[in-house]
Amino acid sequence: MAIPDQGDGERRAAAQALVRERIELIRRRMRRAAILDQVTCRLAVRMNVRPEEAAAHLARLSHESGVDLLEVARSVDERAGEPPEAPRVDPPEWAAPVMEAMSLCAMYLSPVTDETGRLVDFLVVATTESGEDVTGRPLEVFRGHRLLEFSPGVMRAGLLEECIRVFETGESFQRGPFEYVEARNDRLWPRSISVRASRVADGILLTWQELDEEERLITGWERAQRIAGLGWAEWNLASGRTIWTLPMYEMFGRDTAEGPLPFEQLPEAVVAEDLGAVEEVVRTLLEHRESVEHEFRVQQRHGIRHVRLAAEPVLDGSGFPFAVRAMAQDVTADRRRERALAEARDQTHQARHRAEEEHRVALALQDTIMPTHHGVFDLPGLHMGVRYSPSGELEHLGGDWFKVRPLPDGRVLVAIGDAMGHGLSAVSLMAQMRSGLAGLAYTGAPADRLARWLNELAFHANQNITVTGTAVIGHFTPATRTLEWVSAGHLPPVLVRDGKAVFLETSNGTMLGAFENMDYTLTTTQLARGDLLLLYTDGVVERRGRSLDVGLNAMLDAAGRCAEGDPEKNLVCVLRELGEENATDDVCLLALRVL
Repeated sequence: MAIPDQGDGERRAAAQALVRERIELIRRRMRRAAILDQVTCRLAVRMNVRPEEAAAHLARLSHESGVDLLEVARSVDERAGEPPEAPRVDPPEWAAPVMEAMSLCAMYLSPVTDETGRLVDFLVVATTESGEDVTGRPLEVFRGHRLLEFSPGVMRAGLLEECIRVFETGESFQRGPFEYVEARNDRLWPRSISVRASRVADGILLTWQELDEEERLITGWERAQRIAGLGWAEWNLASGRTIWTLPMYEMFGRDTAEGPLPFEQLPEAVVAEDLGAVEEVVRTLLEHRESVEHEFRVQQRHGIRHVRLAAEPVLDGSGFPFAVRAMAQDVTADRRRERALAEARDQTHQARHRAEEEHRVALALQDTIMPTHHGVFDLPGLHMGVRYSPSGELEHLGGDWFKVRPLPDGRVLVAIGDAMGHGLSAVSLMAQMRSGLAGLAYTGAPADRLARWLNELAFHANQNITVTGTAVIGHFTPATRTLEWVSAGHLPPVLVRDGKAVFLETSNGTMLGAFENMDYTLTTTQLARGDLLLLYTDGVVERRGRSLDVGLNAMLDAAGRCAEGDPEKNLVCVLRELGEENATDDVCLLALRVL
């Protein structure tokens, strides 16, 4: 075992300090949000308005005075005094026996209106005898009080609006399980609950059920088993509570009696060389509030384990992360095989030779399988133009591919895809996907089944590394002008009809090769004579220094402006509008005119 460097302790302490700093920042923001929620709802009760109107009033005061919103809210709350006494409303005769029979937590709510008769809040007139809210208060203390006064969380969760809609329309509402956050005593109380609201007589019957720790654990474990047998974890940043499934204990070498590893102690389990990865994970989750996937090594009593972690922040209604959920997989065996292979070579000589050879082979393989394509082709029911231009640089040489051909049953196979990454691995995966699809298509299977088979092919393509790709796969039937298609994590096709360009919508399935045994949703799109369908890879819309959303919007604009003429003119126009000369990746674009 390597002797720890003297600087390891300082780096570990710095990493832990970073985690604590981020968590404390989140908690301060959550406390601020809790205070604002409580003050806003109390002000709404005093003014007898809806909470969004009270929030707008506070924001206006803050803007006009130049004082921080939180200070304005506290000042207004202090000067306002106690809320006015709620009007007394006797519960209906049937309420008591109904509440007694309830096994769930329940309230019967009576509407509260403003001077114009507009519904703004509800009065709690009856509750179940047993049970408590998510903060631990017995439900009986709610009776005779306004809902907003005692449960400002209904504003953040949008439940007040739903209850108003239920009362006004008579249509019941149900949601969950979902993350509900209550505000009380200047702090937030997050819980996972399921809620149902129904119109009953002249009021609303509101019921809810909180998921206990065992139910959350079962849910997480089932999710991990269903995807890939991964371990599952949830770190609640607000309460400090942590839930782990058994594989997490095995990966981190902890006994279940010790309990899960707190989030802020994660750096303690990681080897010093990988502390940077942990720091990046923390920043991405808590500062950028984005999902993240990283791999790092864990030092445990049985040795070093390689762990791949995919994590996401759980955000409340205001966008604050109050928990982190993650799935992890032990990839130690894979990394040992990779290390044994790497150590068998002369690093300096082989790296140079491998780079030169990879460039030559990748270019030759790509040109053999997918030579540069320009031109227009006639197909059953379609007039097609294609523009395929691979990047000439190794670092940008990608795995873009397409396959369009008539099938024996009269349909036309239409497919486009992108093998993730660059260089020889991307080109090799591209070759497997394209040739595999060409063979599978002759089975006559629908596009969703082809995608499932292609996913299995990509998943098993290389056992040493994860290889993934995206694709749109479809069948065009000339007689009915219908397109039956699926998307495996690919960019949406563009349909141009009567000069208006829109993205075709479908359930965007998981990318190919990410997980085994995935199902994909088949979508049927009815096309019309003269429609223009554009399929493309990311090299068409991505540009350095520009977000993907900006590129996709530019694609829609270009498609709408370039809809006239034959497919070749459409291609030339679209690529010119998008600035083809600035593309650094492979460019693959198909234009299909429906005849």
